[in-house]
Amino acid sequence: MKTTSITKRLAGLGGAKWDLHLTARARLERGEDIIEMTIGEPDVPLPQPLAQAAITALQAGRTQYSNGRGEDGLRAALAEVYSTRRGRGFEPDNILCFPGTQTALFAVMQGVAETGDEVLVGDPLYATYEGVIRATGADMVAVPLRAEHGFRMQAGDVAARITPKTRAILLNTPHNPTGAILRRAELEAIAALARAHDIWVISDEVYEELVFDGAEFLSPLALPELADRCIAVSSISKSHAAPGMRSGWAVGPTSFMDALLPVSETMLFGNQPFIADMTEAAVRAGSSVAAGMAQRYGARADGMVTRLETETVLKVNRPEAGMFALVDVSGLGLDGDSFAWALLEETGVAVMPGSSFGEHMRNWVRLALTIDDADMARALDRICTFAQRRAAVSAQDA
Repeated sequence: MKTTSITKRLAGLGGAKWDLHLTARARLERGEDIIEMTIGEPDVPLPQPLAQAAITALQAGRTQYSNGRGEDGLRAALAEVYSTRRGRGFEPDNILCFPGTQTALFAVMQGVAETGDEVLVGDPLYATYEGVIRATGADMVAVPLRAEHGFRMQAGDVAARITPKTRAILLNTPHNPTGAILRRAELEAIAALARAHDIWVISDEVYEELVFDGAEFLSPLALPELADRCIAVSSISKSHAAPGMRSGWAVGPTSFMDALLPVSETMLFGNQPFIADMTEAAVRAGSSVAAGMAQRYGARADGMVTRLETETVLKVNRPEAGMFALVDVSGLGLDGDSFAWALLEETGVAVMPGSSFGEHMRNWVRLALTIDDADMARALDRICTFAQRRAAVSAQDA
């Protein structure tokens, strides 16, 4: 039997990028000594007050159908928080609620691009971005994020790739996998291009509350010049240690949300009211765990820089936010895939090959900062020993 064109457009964009992670997880479940640094699970559980809020709402019968926009209380809470954080007014009708950032991003992309269009996105990029773009029928156009610019998107690189087919620029700030945060001047320069060429700006801001000491986050939503063309997506997955609850949203112009509503209703017709009640409580109270996570992840990144750059030829890109650090392995004469698979086989440490995040990551690997300090110390011991051994072999061969 035949399948549709969307299955062909997305062929090869699914589980293959996670082969190493799945292999490591299977070995871990068999009882092998595996240290998993592949995915970004918060290192704390869902806070008990939020769990209780969901249970209370569930017991109160909050299991009926919702509506396509999302529960009124949650949208009101989000409007208040975004008005405060972004410095301009938002109303509940500026918001649509979805089961997680991924679903929100999928729906938003359906509203801005279609077959024959182009969407610009930074490379490296989060693993699902190509899929959400290609699902619309549009083509993904990679904008290189260069190490010499701290992996932050530069307006000149964007301008060089804009064509009459360009419909949107997909930003991710704070960025996965690099941990980079776009500066005001960089955002303003990109905003000027968006206005000049009548382009949408979509901003994935899921790591907003995991910013490390010394760094500062600015949302494109805060720029008045983007008020009519910027849509942000986010969730409580990272900020409130609730990835499994699947509760997210999109924020943008009311006219866009009105137009997107039938898409949302066709996809899912509202998410779960009891989870929306829990999310409203989370949004109104603020996160009790985000600051601690940011402090720990930043400290682990610093420790990784010290160990790997002192004891090996590996180079670490020190992140400004998020759950990950990138490591350049080219000094060993290996690409990221070869390094990651050899590291797993020889030491039991599982890291993500950079190729899972774009062409510009071929010589890099991504390491999660979310494992506890003891496991991090053990992992760094093993990585240092592995890198030293490989460097010694290379020196002998030379």
